Amino acid sequence: MKKYTYTESKDTRSGFGAGLLEAGKQDENVVALCADLIGSLKMNDFIKEFPERFFQIGIAEANMMGIAAGLTIGGKIPFTGTFANFSTGRVYDQIRQSIAYSDKNVKIAASHAGLTLGEDGATHQILEDIGLMKMLPGMTVINPCDFNQTKAATIAAAKYEGPVYLRFGRPVVPNFTPADQEFVIGKAVLLNEGTDVTIIATGHLVWEAIQAGEKLAELGINAEIINIHTIKPLDEEAILKSVAKTKCVVTAEEHNRLGGLGDSVAQVLTRELPTPQEYVAVNDSFGESGTPAQLMEKYGLNANAIVAAAQKVMKRK
Repeated sequence: MKKYTYTESKDTRSGFGAGLLEAGKQDENVVALCADLIGSLKMNDFIKEFPERFFQIGIAEANMMGIAAGLTIGGKIPFTGTFANFSTGRVYDQIRQSIAYSDKNVKIAASHAGLTLGEDGATHQILEDIGLMKMLPGMTVINPCDFNQTKAATIAAAKYEGPVYLRFGRPVVPNFTPADQEFVIGKAVLLNEGTDVTIIATGHLVWEAIQAGEKLAELGINAEIINIHTIKPLDEEAILKSVAKTKCVVTAEEHNRLGGLGDSVAQVLTRELPTPQEYVAVNDSFGESGTPAQLMEKYGLNANAIVAAAQKVMKRK
């Protein structure tokens, strides 16, 4: 098992803030809009550097999406910023009609995704957003795993032509990927080669998958671990290559088990290579208030849950 270490833990939303600033420096057409959550989205540095390229829309998320779509007509590259719940569920009609259907070059930056929003509870958490967004034709869906990867993903999204949903979170998590990484949209990252079981993870669950791999190694199980940072377009080649070798797979995500990464992987395998699969995801329920760690434990979104799923799926080979 390849060893991964880190020197600091940082929130992925700060990776977005750093990436937005860098993207703004690289392209004068990059602009930012926010729905009254500047601090939460870490947009302060961008605003300080480019005040004339920032638009505070207020608590009017639907209007923000419409304005962003309009800005693209003049060649701007707008990033909209608010919580993932308000970036998707509250404005789905505007995204569908004005951005996706119209193929506008809008980057929807969604913070505080999943359960790890924590104490704000189910009304502010969202576990359905990946499914909502991946079903929109032409929408790219990205869910990076740490600060460095979120920064790189933000810069890559700015350069990409077309609508992008960029999902990230609130809690601090291990920052273990390279600072100088090349982020290729739609290209999975192989973290560990293995022969016994494939673990495919996204977002905050990637580090948990690495920890699970170490626990499995102690049990004599050699896990192949893949970081799927782009859920759409999905790297089908990487998935099929791995599963053809291991003959079983676990998917891990901070999302409802319905409609997320697991279902995307299952569709590929059903069509190309039917394979035993176990899901590590929220089992079709809303969240609740609690610390991120408490919620990840209660809803089975951690390394121990991945280990149990791996042991279970291997018996089905």
